[in-house]
Amino acid sequence: MTVYVFDGTMDGLLTAVFDAFYLKEQPEQLLAEGDALPLFCDHTYHVTTDEEKARRVWTGLEIKLTREALKLISVSWLSELRELNTPLFHYICKVFKLGDISRNFADADVLDVTNIARRVLHEQLRMKQFIRFQKAKDGTYLGVVSPDHNVLPIITDHFQDRFNDQPWLIYDAKRHYGYYYDGKIVIRVTFEDEAAVPFDLRNGKMDADVLSDNDQLFQDLWRTYFKAICIKERINPRKQLQDMPRRYWKYMTEKNG
Repeated sequence: MTVYVFDGTMDGLLTAVFDAFYLKEQPEQLLAEGDALPLFCDHTYHVTTDEEKARRVWTGLEIKLTREALKLISVSWLSELRELNTPLFHYICKVFKLGDISRNFADADVLDVTNIARRVLHEQLRMKQFIRFQKAKDGTYLGVVSPDHNVLPIITDHFQDRFNDQPWLIYDAKRHYGYYYDGKIVIRVTFEDEAAVPFDLRNGKMDADVLSDNDQLFQDLWRTYFKAICIKERINPRKQLQDMPRRYWKYMTEKNG
């Protein structure tokens, strides 16, 4: 069995595709550094990430695939799942051998990549539904999240369109970065010292001294409304968890009093 090992980046994966064709090899697995090697491994090749090789492979994909199929590859990568590495590697290799196979769901690699991309898109939708903003005294709206997948890059357009007349910051506490919109452009931001930021990353609550004077009132009104519309006789905990998984609750105003 031949196994390729790469650095876990997209450029590294694309470089692995380039090297496999150059070396005329068909590795059975693509593993990230730190992954345990399979028991029966005859040959291990360590991929050295090369931006030029990666660019050439991606350019080739742009020629061979539709925009929708390219998006599927990019979205699947945002899953950050190690289980994606091998099927995505094989999928891309097959594209260069067979052409656009993105609709061939009888192929196990295509099916795996597609299903993972769908999971990412599903969480993207939930993020749009479940982000709760708080307003700071300077007029900036803050929303803290910690999604299973790295969906921030594909939800910012939605919030830029919806809240295009006000500044906001959506921060991913799990990945330690966010996107800030100043009313004109969206920029990626990180904090050198997260302990010094004026909000609690555990629950997303903004410090009282920076919270807008009327925002606490709005939060209390929202909790009161949420409780008032609940009909006790019709409460269905199983259905609620299906529609609103518990992992989102810690950042939701109506679930934190």
